[in-house]
Amino acid sequence: MDLFDYSNSKKIATPLADRMRPRTLDEFIGQSHIVGEGRLLRRAILADHLTPMIFFGPPGTGKTTLAKIIAGTTSAFFQQINAVTSGVQDIRRITSEAKERLSFEEKRTVVFIDEIHRFNKSQQDALLPFVEDGTIILIGATTESPLFEINAALLSRSRLFRFEPLSDDDIKHVLQQALQDKERGYGNYPICIEEDALDHLVNVANGDARTALSALELAVLTTPPDKNGDIHITLEVAEESIQERVLQYDKNGDNHYDTISAFIKSMRGSDPDATMYWLAKMIAAGEDPRFIARRIYMHAAEDVGMADPNALLIAQAAAYAVEYVGMPEARIPLAEAALYIATAPKSNSVVMAIDHALKTVREERTGEVPIHLRDAHHKGAGKRLGHGVDYKYPHDFQDGYVPQAYLPKTLEGRKFYAPSPRGYEKTVQKRLDYWQMRRNETPEK
Repeated sequence: MDLFDYSNSKKIATPLADRMRPRTLDEFIGQSHIVGEGRLLRRAILADHLTPMIFFGPPGTGKTTLAKIIAGTTSAFFQQINAVTSGVQDIRRITSEAKERLSFEEKRTVVFIDEIHRFNKSQQDALLPFVEDGTIILIGATTESPLFEINAALLSRSRLFRFEPLSDDDIKHVLQQALQDKERGYGNYPICIEEDALDHLVNVANGDARTALSALELAVLTTPPDKNGDIHITLEVAEESIQERVLQYDKNGDNHYDTISAFIKSMRGSDPDATMYWLAKMIAAGEDPRFIARRIYMHAAEDVGMADPNALLIAQAAAYAVEYVGMPEARIPLAEAALYIATAPKSNSVVMAIDHALKTVREERTGEVPIHLRDAHHKGAGKRLGHGVDYKYPHDFQDGYVPQAYLPKTLEGRKFYAPSPRGYEKTVQKRLDYWQMRRNETPEK
């Protein structure tokens, strides 16, 4: 039987990734932190003592596979549904059957809900009482953050298990297993894969076993045998089979929030290389460039502030470029602004100053505006009340400065702004020291 006979057989109708799905815990690859020897989940599965649980993590990391392994291990009745195609009526039917099964057969029911984040609030609420009273043992799987997508009440009754992307060694093992397996994979066929081709599939799969296996399947099925009947998979074939790295990034999920957090912290931490990496990841994943520009803009003020006021202007220019020029060209102004912030002297004195002032306004007695600072022009009434009298116009004095009271009387001497000893603020501090000396020589009135 040649490869094309094999590809037309009933067996090949099932995708390679599904055929190679591990059937037992011993065949399961990766996630040793939750199913390794001695780990809680492994012990619970082997002992058939299951409790409600939520599996969450990137695609292709084994969430559904582990649920199927549990199905083959547990003595309980196992039922799988997909949240995309199921509704409240399905939940009611399943829970009703589970209650009867428990009453008449004394048999528990494990319900695996794939893509559980697709259930809306009412659907999740419909599950809650049956999870709570033990009618069903819920196993949910999601690629989203359960903290954002799952009801708090359901979360509190479930144990969370985070699935991590598979390592390169794990992915290589998965591919080699598929090439050697004579029952489910390509072990009976003369396939020769070059090492650099295998490495490319591993590298670009980015921790996703399903992507790696699908690429291998495409490479095998689209490569005609040579004159000796061998299927030779070169680097060129591998590159055509899996052309772009799969970025694990969801604009509303964990990767969105984690990546922007890493980007912000890299700018704040003065690491330009990490700043460029996280920026590139967001751009490549199709993140809204206006969102990126807003974060850069805000951190120019928050993390650089008065240590280098130009940072805010450059951030503003980058935000304007996003609107005026658009992507992909605007990636360059965004990168320049991000690098400027990452390499600028850092100060959060602006944040501290405004937050301190806001706290004072909200928590302390409201101070009256000093008479000499009040408006003397509005409807002509202010002047008759003495508003603005004794106000000293700074430009009439040496250095454009004259000591006088600007704070309410109840807050005299209060300090809100404390310059850092970095960047431009060193100059600001010298100026403030000079003005303080002038105030000491000529007390404020």
